[in-house]
Amino acid sequence: MKAKINVGLIGAGRLGSMYADYLAYRIPRAKLVAVADIIPERAKKCAEKYELPRWYDNHHDLNADAEIDAIVVAATTLNHREIVIDAAMEKKAVFCEKPITLSLNESREMKKAVEENGIFYQQGFQRRFDKGFAAGKQKIDAGVIGSAVVFRGSSRDPYPPSLEYLKPENSGGQILDMAIHDIDIARWYMGNIRSVYAIGAVLAYPEIKETGDVDNAVIALTFSSGTLGEIDVSRNGIYGYDIRAEVLGTKGTLQMGYLRETPILVMTASGVNHDVVPYFPERFGEAYVAQLSNYLENIYTQSEPTITIDDGIAALQTAVAATHSLNKNEIVDVSKF
Repeated sequence: MKAKINVGLIGAGRLGSMYADYLAYRIPRAKLVAVADIIPERAKKCAEKYELPRWYDNHHDLNADAEIDAIVVAATTLNHREIVIDAAMEKKAVFCEKPITLSLNESREMKKAVEENGIFYQQGFQRRFDKGFAAGKQKIDAGVIGSAVVFRGSSRDPYPPSLEYLKPENSGGQILDMAIHDIDIARWYMGNIRSVYAIGAVLAYPEIKETGDVDNAVIALTFSSGTLGEIDVSRNGIYGYDIRAEVLGTKGTLQMGYLRETPILVMTASGVNHDVVPYFPERFGEAYVAQLSNYLENIYTQSEPTITIDDGIAALQTAVAATHSLNKNEIVDVSKF
């Protein structure tokens, strides 16, 4: 295996543009050689910015590019299934952003294609590569807080996305769109999830009602071990981007996450204050870099994927079950989905 791996990026939107920069400048193992986007202008602009030898207006041609060894999928979730199956048929290694897709049937089709073609697939869940969340996992496994018995996750965005995006047919709904990160961390820390009960409402932005989604939701979790959990997600964390987790153990408690962006506290007669994390690029930039580096290093060393396609499916399964619970107002057995 050559020291640098030829990478093709599919999707040059908001996250894709960030990934292009990371792959071009910050990941030694990567050689970004091509980009594809269904909006040709975006692909062309990205290729020009990073002096890439070629760009495509569709994923088929990029996946078929004989010089490309590994694919990074940062395209719209609705297109993940088609892209990943196509890449698998071309025998490319694949990294796919979360959520794996919006449909459990589609996710299982993707797994079948991955297994039948014997390709390397790694699921994107960048919080596992955040230093704080990773340290939390290490301390839980080391028994620092005894037995972990209660999990709490909280994700609050500073503002909502567009109404078009918020339509469940595009985003999957707030639980699938936002809470899937917390669900993955919950599973990572506590084990598989047995049942869920979700409640939610439109409380801050009345216009969201027309989309059929909510802007605040709370999910109660029961893990297979019998331990408990709770996740809350909000579109109206107007003070900043607030991502946290807490694990209560029999011998102590861990708290992961932070709100203050700059390590300075201003104390005057008018009050005590500090700045906040603006949004996800600032909060998880280093984690995104570490995640992509890990993907390519695993390919180079022929190691197992750090986050598997089964992890992606399990998180989606819980999110789908929780969304069903929200809509039906009932406790849901996750295994039924």
